[in-house]
Amino acid sequence: MEDILRTRASDRHADLMNHVYRSQSGIYDLTRKYYLLGRDQLIEALDPPPGGRVLEIGCGTARNLVQAARTWPDAEFYGFDISSEMLKAARKNLAQSGLAERITLFQGDAENPARAMPPTVRKFDRIFLSFCLSMIPDWQGAIRQAAALLSPGGELHIVDFGQSERLPSPFRWILQQWLALFHVEPRKHLRRFLDELNAEAGTRSEFIPQYRGYSWRFVVESPATAPTDGSSIRTKVRSG
Repeated sequence: MEDILRTRASDRHADLMNHVYRSQSGIYDLTRKYYLLGRDQLIEALDPPPGGRVLEIGCGTARNLVQAARTWPDAEFYGFDISSEMLKAARKNLAQSGLAERITLFQGDAENPARAMPPTVRKFDRIFLSFCLSMIPDWQGAIRQAAALLSPGGELHIVDFGQSERLPSPFRWILQQWLALFHVEPRKHLRRFLDELNAEAGTRSEFIPQYRGYSWRFVVESPATAPTDGSSIRTKVRSG
């Protein structure tokens, strides 16, 4: 019964995302480059090992995957999205980029990624999520699922809308109202949740606020070996 309910919830979310992006997928990259700030910094920081596997969760139009594949030519790239409409645009962009042989796409849900992944691919050296946690209902579960897919010593990179904590309050209010029109909800407890994950799983997290808090970026490092002492490691904060 639990699996049936989870599948139904996933199908409803897929329908919602297809509704949101059906008319936008063709112009998504042109319009989003002005306000999805921090994506390029995330890509530059990935630094996968030679021959390493990199997964983007919520890959959308594959804009980030194409740029990452060009930046890190020795890595293998994978991406999935819950929206079939966005994947149509992604496959078109891959064909135009000439990188289709280096990037594998599939449809899947961030809340249960293993259900749709290729059976021969189960672990990744780098995983990243770019401005999609704010649209995933069970965003905490999505982070746990992503962390479970990391190889020992692997890294989970996240960038998303922050709380604009160092920007004027009228701007924050207008931004929140506008994002809500697109079913986007910045995760104000994200940093606290990653502290909890550090304590539970022995991960190490770094918090990098950007653009006066407009966007938040995180790097979560998986332990090289399983933790044995249960020690809690708080998130490191980088000024920005």
